[in-house]
Amino acid sequence: MLWQGRSVRKSTGGRYHANRGKKRFEIGRSPADTIIGETRVKTIRVTGGNTKVRALRCEYANVSDKKTGKVQKVKINSVAENAANPNYVRRNLMTKGAIIATDLGKARIVSRPGQDGVINAVLLE
Repeated sequence: MLWQGRSVRKSTGGRYHANRGKKRFEIGRSPADTIIGETRVKTIRVTGGNTKVRALRCEYANVSDKKTGKVQKVKINSVAENAANPNYVRRNLMTKGAIIATDLGKARIVSRPGQDGVINAVLLE
């Protein structure tokens, strides 16, 4: 989607001249934008022939309770907070570090849904 790299312009407004062209490994991809809904994942081939699983929609989260040490599969109701971007709360987008409202209470996402394909969370007191 996006070629990463240094800006073409200097801070003075002058232009940097590239000493080589763009490389395949420098390309970026569009974000997964994981939302609440019936679980839908997409597998992507990455460098080295490895794979990443993008969670496009997710209905359930694996929520861990620190006190009891148990993990439960719980339904996600909504996104309560997201430090990555305040607009993500309105759009119900889930990223690592987002706080979600579940049937057990509020929980913080500790996995990366756009790269792991699942939502693992830790229950907040």
